[in-house]
Order: sequence, then C-alpha cells, then structure tokens
Amino acid sequence: MALVVWVALPLPATLAAPGPVPRLVLLDRHGLPLRATRGDAGRGGWTSLADLDPKLLQAFLAVEDRRFYEHRGVDLRALGRALRDDLRARSVVSGGSTIPMQLVRLLRGTPRTLPGKLSQILWALRLDAHLDKQTVLEQYLNRVPLGQGTAGVTAAARLYFGASARSVSLGQAALLASLAHAPSRDNPFAAPARARARRATALARMAAKGYARPEDLARANAEPLLVHDATAPFLAPHFTTRVLQWVERDGVIPTGERRTTLDLGLQTALEAEVRHTVDVLQDRSVAHAAVVVLDNASGDILAWVGSPNFFADTAGQVDMVVSPRQPGSALKPFVFGLGFDRGLTPASVLPDLPRTYQTTLGPYRPRNYDRQFHGPVRARDALGSSYNVPAVELAQRLGVASLLATLHNAGFETLEHSAEYYGLGLALGNGDVTLLELANAYRALANGGSWRPVKWTATGADATAAGAVERRVVSRQAATLVLDILSDPVARVPSFGVETPLDFPFKAAAKTGTSRHFTDNWAVATTGRFTVAVWVGNFSGRPMQGVGGITGAGPLLHRAALLVAERYPPGDLPTPAQVGANPVRVCRLSGLRAGPDCPPMTEWFIPGTEPARDCDWHQSRQVVLPAEYAEWAHAPPAHPEGRVAAAPLHILSPKDGDRYSLPSGVDPRFATIGLRAAGGDGSEVRWFVDGREWREPRWRLVPGPHMIRAVTARGESDEVRIEVR
Repeated sequence: MALVVWVALPLPATLAAPGPVPRLVLLDRHGLPLRATRGDAGRGGWTSLADLDPKLLQAFLAVEDRRFYEHRGVDLRALGRALRDDLRARSVVSGGSTIPMQLVRLLRGTPRTLPGKLSQILWALRLDAHLDKQTVLEQYLNRVPLGQGTAGVTAAARLYFGASARSVSLGQAALLASLAHAPSRDNPFAAPARARARRATALARMAAKGYARPEDLARANAEPLLVHDATAPFLAPHFTTRVLQWVERDGVIPTGERRTTLDLGLQTALEAEVRHTVDVLQDRSVAHAAVVVLDNASGDILAWVGSPNFFADTAGQVDMVVSPRQPGSALKPFVFGLGFDRGLTPASVLPDLPRTYQTTLGPYRPRNYDRQFHGPVRARDALGSSYNVPAVELAQRLGVASLLATLHNAGFETLEHSAEYYGLGLALGNGDVTLLELANAYRALANGGSWRPVKWTATGADATAAGAVERRVVSRQAATLVLDILSDPVARVPSFGVETPLDFPFKAAAKTGTSRHFTDNWAVATTGRFTVAVWVGNFSGRPMQGVGGITGAGPLLHRAALLVAERYPPGDLPTPAQVGANPVRVCRLSGLRAGPDCPPMTEWFIPGTEPARDCDWHQSRQVVLPAEYAEWAHAPPAHPEGRVAAAPLHILSPKDGDRYSLPSGVDPRFATIGLRAAGGDGSEVRWFVDGREWREPRWRLVPGPHMIRAVTARGESDEVRIEVR
C-alpha cells in the first residue's frame, strides 16, 4: 500500500525540467579553446520531440526498448532475460533497463548496483504514472550520453555528422542509437571498428521492427561513420578524444573548463609535418604517421598527433600514439642500460658472430640488418650502430626475465606476456608497445633513469597519474652512459653513415627501430628539455617498401625536434663526468687499456668498472684476436652492399631451418618475409615456394612447413626449409 501511495505522489517540480545540457570546454596550455563537449549552443542543446527526425525515435526504440509503448515503465520480460544471462555468465552482461529506467539513472544518478537497480525500477514506475510516453522519450533523447562528452541526440548529431537532429540519415540514426549501451567504448572516435559493427546490429534491429526496408540496409551500412563539421571547434582531435575518456566517470563528463598541457601552436605545426611525411612516402607504401612530444621535467604532453587525418573515413580515428605495435630496435637502449648496471661498460666487447640459441620455442639465430657479422664489437658501437646479434647476446647474459622487469619499470604496460613468451627477441622489440610508452621511457633516461607518469592537465589531479608512483628504471650513471652513446654520431657511422637525420644542431640522444616485417618504423630523440617520438607505417599492417629508420621515421623525427626546439630550448643532457664517470684511454678494438700499438680513444666508465689490464690484442704491430673470432677473421670478405661475393648462388633470407610466427595485430595478407639471394654471377633469380613459382619479392607467410628454392637462368640453385606457426 505504501508503494502505491509513493508512486501516486507528484513528481518533484525540477526532476524532469528541460536542460540545460552540461558542457565541458578543453583549453590548451595558453588558454586557447581546443574542443567543447557539445556542438549546439541554443537552449543547452534541447530539442522537442516534434522537431527530432522520426528515424531517431525508431532507432532508439528498436535498440534500447522494443516494448516501450507496451510496458508501464518496467519490462518484466527484459528483466527476466537479463537475470538469466547474468546467471549463466556469472557476471553482469545485461541490465534489462527500459528507457524510463535509464532516464531515472540520468535524472537521479542511481549507481550500477542491485539497490540502484531497485531504485530505478521504483522511480520508472512513478515516472510512467505521471508522464506520458512522449515526454519520457523527449527527456531521454535529450539527456542520453552518446560519447565524447555529448548529452542528447542533438549534440551527438552535430559532433559526429555536423548535422541537425531534425534531419539525419538511416545510418546516422542507427549509429547514435547504438552508442547508448557503451558510449565511451563504442563511439566512432574511440573505436571506429566497434562503432561500425554496433551500427550494423542496430540497423538489423530496425529492419526486424519494420522501421527500415531490407533494401535500405546496404546503403545505410555503407555510410561514412563521421562527417566532419569544419565550423565546429575540434582541434587536436586524438588528444582531446583521449582526455574525454580520462575524465569520464561512470558515463558522466564533468562541466566547466579544463586547461590541458597541449601547445596548440606546436600541435598544428606537427600535424602539418605528419601530413607532409605521408605525402612524400606514399610511393613507398606508407599511409600513416604519428608524433607525441613530452616535457621532460613535468611530463606535460605538449603535442599528440595520432594520424595524418582524423576525419579520414577509412581509419583516421585510429590513434597510433596509444595503439600497441612492435618497436624493433627502439628497445635496445634499455638492454644496454640494464647491462651497465650489471658491470658492462661502453668499452666491453660483445661477439657479433653466428650463434644459435636453444630456446623453449626452438632454435633462434639472430641476424643483423645488413646480413653481416662484425666480429668483436664494443658496446658503444653495438648500441650506436644498432647491431642485433650483440644485443641478443647481452640479453642472454642478463636474462629475459630481468629485461622484462626493467621494461615494466620503464612504463611498458602493454608488454603483458611472460618472459618465456617473448624470449630473446624481446631485445629486438618483438613485444607490442605504444608510442606514448616509448616516449615516456626515453624521458625516464633523460631524467636520470627515473620513470614518472605523463600529465595532460595543467591544474588539478591528472587521471593518467592515478595510482602511479616514481620508479627507478636504471641507475643515473647507466642512463647517462646510454644517452652519451645515443648522442654520439661516431658510434652510428658503421651502420648509418656520416650524415643522418639523427644529427641535430643541439645535443640529443636518438634511436630508431623497425619491426621485423617492416610494418612499423619508429624514431625517438630526447634532449635535456623534451622528448619527441614518431611512428611511420600503415594501420593495416601492410609492409612498407624500402623504408627504414633513416629514410622513414628519421626525417620526420628530425623536423619535429627542430620545431619543438623553436619553442622550447633543448637544454643539456647530463654528461658522464657530471655523474662521476671516469675517462680512460682504451683500445678501439679490444676495449682494454690502450697500449703503444693500439688505435686509442677515450671511454667513460662507472667507478670500479675500468679495464684492469692493457690490451694484448695488438702484439708487435700484429692483431691477435681471441680464439672465438678465428673463424670470423678468416671468412671470405663481404661485398660492400652486404651480399656475399662468392660465385655460387646462396639464399640470404630466409635461412634454412628458420621458424616464423604470424605476428599479432597484423592483417595476414601483410605478414611476409623478404626473399633475398646473392651470388650466381648476378644472374636473375626465380623463386619457387613448395614447387610453385613466386614472382613477388616478398612471400606471404602461410602456416606449415615449406621449401623455398632460388634458381638462376644458368641453372644454379639453392634451397632452404622453413616452418611457419
């Protein structure tokens, strides 16, 4: 009886009063507007039901409440079905909420708990008793959150389509209705693929209810997800989209103004550089690029460019600043940093020799980018020239588990698997990381080996830093030695030559990285003041053609760093002398103390790690290498272009016995390996895979055992057997 009396009581006068709709404005660090969370300035975005396109009403009824006009605020059938599904899944997978119940939650802020659900049911009964169906529907359509800070269909239609809610297409109506279930997760800015799939489901439900003809579905599904409204303020789109996800709490966006750390002038200049880069490299199968810039001292995000064109219908909303991909050699500095803390020195000699490592995944034979072995290599040259074989050898000595722990301390949270999963390939960047993680990890090196979270807001608590504490990655001395090597142009000469895009008119430590299948190209530079990280490649995973770190991401990094330096003085990186390292004259070949016959150089050593003995590799004007380098020393000379100069035909790639794994997150069409051969007197090579001729320079990976054969016109041939898993 008390429930009946309570339901019959009049509603509070202000409970269902129209608008205004909450509004959040994001500003750059100088107070310039970047974006507002709704696109309609009139009456707080409120639109009467009579002025809304009927397709919107039909779409929301089909998706959110099919029996809206039949129940009295609560759909017992829907609640029963939701309870059954939740019990089967042993978690909440369905709520069974009607439109009146959802409206109650929007009006009263009831929590997503069992008591909250009971409160929704009671208030939905009361709403239905006092408000007609049309009023309930108008209230709901003007208040429902639809992602990116929008409240109501009017604001959402303006944001996503630059359109009025008075006139939308069938596909647009279906997309808006599909967002009500998970507006933060499924909106086309944050997840275009999910948004497209949800729209298709909504269209199918509209057709099932008779609101759309079957022949209209194909056209509606083909509509673009977004239609850019050039008149609406929408700057730094990937950055502001991410900020709205950070500030949203339980589907609610705060109101007022928020000043961010972004520098709009720098952002605009870098967006132009990203577009220029893909224009220049489009003939090399490069369609996308991204840049992020951090202030080293504060962690402020100064610029964030996730793609060349946010409003491109294909994949413009994909944000490569936070999309995990394989960074290749860009992780090597952390291998060597850990090594320096374990007694390695920049003068320590590492073997760059053919070697097979027995791992849980089978034999592993690392190779260098130039397909050559360089014998004894000092750690400075191994890191500066980015040799793969010494890096893997060092990872073997240090232990992959220790390396993974160091990378976790450096903020690489996307490395979610075990050390056994990655294996020694972790030293060469076979795990997926994000550009933002990579930039902040290099920032940690510039900050003396100490990691701290990034910041996006100029004032107040930062959602990205919640629960994060400062962590030690490597010691200050080890970090400084890594920076000294990465800023040493001489150490890069063996691999990259005398002039590279990694040379700057100021002190900067720089590194590039390329994923194994040439799908991702990275470059990072850090100075005393800021860190710049760039990515070049294709969202789809399609390999680039002839693009490496020096030709792809390197030029973009160079131009981006110069643009940042125009606004923020680069400052000085710490020097080895400043952290207490000692200079010692050593032999360029052996890394030991230089003798009278040695080619000398000065190297830096953490106290206690200086070489204890003089070089014994140079004896009476002769070079006597340790026994492990004997075979390498007597091997035939290599061709200047990296091809073995021997006459017989020889397959360089792949090697006999190689095992390949299909990379995660890459379209299978683009998972390929290059087919390379040398010798054969330079004759044209024809390739055969499993007995069938293959006419492309790259072979698509297919699971199973395979035989690859190279044949010249003169009848010379070579063959290898590989396995793909």
